[in-house]
Amino acid sequence: MSSINSLASAVVRTLIVSWMPGPASTDDGPVVVSVTEYAAHSLRHLPGVAYNGMRMREGWYAMPGAVGLWLWSLPASGLSGSISVWTSREALQRFIGLPHHVDIMRRYGDRGDVRSTTWEADTFDRAGTLARAREWIGQ
Repeated sequence: MSSINSLASAVVRTLIVSWMPGPASTDDGPVVVSVTEYAAHSLRHLPGVAYNGMRMREGWYAMPGAVGLWLWSLPASGLSGSISVWTSREALQRFIGLPHHVDIMRRYGDRGDVRSTTWEADTFDRAGTLARAREWIGQ
């Protein structure tokens, strides 16, 4: 395969940043999974969205109730988002209400469209979670 074909293939597939563990352990207990998608109205907004997503990821190790996180992107489509795993819906809601997260949503909310899905699982299955998230993302 030529390098041009490899590059073209890479930008139409979902790119997923490696798993970032949080401080919480599931110990085979139930989890809540949240998958978000941000569809930028303009590709020029993507660098700022990516920067802020990576900044929040840096603090993930100290996020109460966070089991872990993947960030994902479909660069050519202007789509990006997260796949986060939580110990409870309350832990997810605490994250959503964090001042830094609220600030990001205020700053970028009108520059794109957001959609999300959430589900509960009896245990955390990493491969199964990724497969279900990819299906929802459309990849």
